[in-house]
Amino acid sequence: MVTAAELPRLDEPSAARITRLWAFLRRHRLFVAFLALAFALRLVTMLGYGPALWFNDSYEYVSGAVNPDRPSALRPNGYSFWLLLLRPLHSFALVTFVQHLMGLGIAVLVYALLRKKFGLPGWGATLAAVPVLFDAYQIQLEHLIMSDTMFMLLVVGVITLVLWHRKMSWRLGAVVGLLLALTALTRSIGLPILALVVVYMLVKRTGWKTITAMVTACALPVLGYMAWFASAHGNFAMTNSDGAILYMRTALFADCKKMNVDPRKELELALLCISAPPSERDFSGQKYLWWAQNGQRFHAFGVGSTFTPEMNQAAGTFAKRAILSQPLDYLAIVAGDFFRAFHWGRPRFPDANTYRQYEFLPENKILPAWASNRGSTDTDALKYDPSLRTALIRGKTSVIGTEVHDPWGVFMQGYQRVVRLPGIVIGVLLLIGLAGVAVRWRKLGGPLLLPWLASFGLILAPAATAEFDYRYLLPAVPLACMAAAIALRRGFARSGSMAAPGALPTPGSAADTDPPADTGSHPAPSPLPEPSPLPVPSSMTAPDPLPAPGSAADTEPLPASGSAADPGFLPASGSMTGPGFLPVPGSVTVPGSPTSAGRPGSPAMPGSSIRPSSETAFASTTASAE
Repeated sequence: MVTAAELPRLDEPSAARITRLWAFLRRHRLFVAFLALAFALRLVTMLGYGPALWFNDSYEYVSGAVNPDRPSALRPNGYSFWLLLLRPLHSFALVTFVQHLMGLGIAVLVYALLRKKFGLPGWGATLAAVPVLFDAYQIQLEHLIMSDTMFMLLVVGVITLVLWHRKMSWRLGAVVGLLLALTALTRSIGLPILALVVVYMLVKRTGWKTITAMVTACALPVLGYMAWFASAHGNFAMTNSDGAILYMRTALFADCKKMNVDPRKELELALLCISAPPSERDFSGQKYLWWAQNGQRFHAFGVGSTFTPEMNQAAGTFAKRAILSQPLDYLAIVAGDFFRAFHWGRPRFPDANTYRQYEFLPENKILPAWASNRGSTDTDALKYDPSLRTALIRGKTSVIGTEVHDPWGVFMQGYQRVVRLPGIVIGVLLLIGLAGVAVRWRKLGGPLLLPWLASFGLILAPAATAEFDYRYLLPAVPLACMAAAIALRRGFARSGSMAAPGALPTPGSAADTDPPADTGSHPAPSPLPEPSPLPVPSSMTAPDPLPAPGSAADTEPLPASGSAADPGFLPASGSMTGPGFLPVPGSVTVPGSPTSAGRPGSPAMPGSSIRPSSETAFASTTASAE
């Protein structure tokens, strides 16, 4: 029989959990405060701009979620799959709320990695997460129906996992491979990150089983997607746009005379030649891919032929010929777009319409009625979220995709004018990371090589294959912050032959390597030996005289305060470790003593009863912990 007194006390585990939670929050109170403030800013954004913001690419993502039976020819459908998972809830507001949580999750990953694995102080790790938490354009990007926030979270997650574990099992390698596959299916630029991670793991001499598991886990979903793409479009690929976008990259300098294009033998290439000389062309290549205007030849083959396998192949061949024929022109335009990322200001580029889509605007957004796979873009959005409001505008029913509500909208407009991360700061972060890689050249950059290369590559790749866009910068920011923080944390060493406790390791030293493997337990340093207690006199008579040095009575002397035999104190002036010391009566190091090792202060002979001093024990304990 169970009595009331025998009932388990369920409140004790709960109270213990609450106590641990409060202790955790106190330890990380600065970051928690910043995280709460950043969350509040995102709530203000949702109140001011409901339910979401829109970019030109948003409509195709939504159409892919509404009509999931056919892959997009223009971009991978990974983000459309994510929208499809959330579609039963019929809410774009939920989509943006989850994306805001993703943005906060990126900051948490940066903070946790730097704090836990690289030992940064709380304020330092928090500072590295500040751009993701508070940059107004980061918040605006999270509120867009776009794949960038999801892509950013996946990339930072992969880098964090690889750096968190010094030794990776094949199972963890498979997890990293699956995340890389999701990254590539979200944005095609994610596929080269697989090569970057593989190279890093080879440099760190990771086992072949782990690398094989990672590559296999990444390849299988990607190959499966490509097979599905082939069943719909006829070619084994991820998109039919890579060649067309590279054509856009070369449209500003490609000269068919320098390329030696023969119209009689290469008609498909000749039709892509731009008649206007390079000096008279637009400052952006967007015009020559997306806009059917005078001098634009990409749409010369008719409506519906822009992103076919044949057109994509012809455009890719044209672009490669232009690059090989005019390498200096290509390098010049890539360099111009790369350094465009590091301006202090934010010049309008590539055009006013695109620039405005990254701003918190004061007016509502009316969704365009462009043709989609099976309908129009506005009706697809209405199918996904029937709660979108419609209005009769110019005699036509229109779908309102964004409604501005003040004072929240006005607040975010003013916030965006003040709080942003200038491009020049990103450049400084990259230079700090590069310096950290350089001083670790013997170890090929150590653990900061991976985030630095990923950040640098995410900025360079669009400049080399497409064109500069402000939103392409944001995924590189948390990785640049991560690399710079690691470089500053582990990039300086204290001078001196013996480092003080807590000193930073010298770049390139054994201590300046990957974070240690997390074994789950950390042995405590060995305790110092307890000092022998002083004997209590048995009578009030005077103590016996001190024995003569070297006599039989001089065997176990009482530990003198500050001597080497007293492990509870540092050596006192005049002890055996001090220069010009005065010998303590009864000490084993008195000159002429049979137990002396030679000159004063020399090491004791084997078998000596000398115990290590507290300084020696502390130094050995510190060395073992390091």
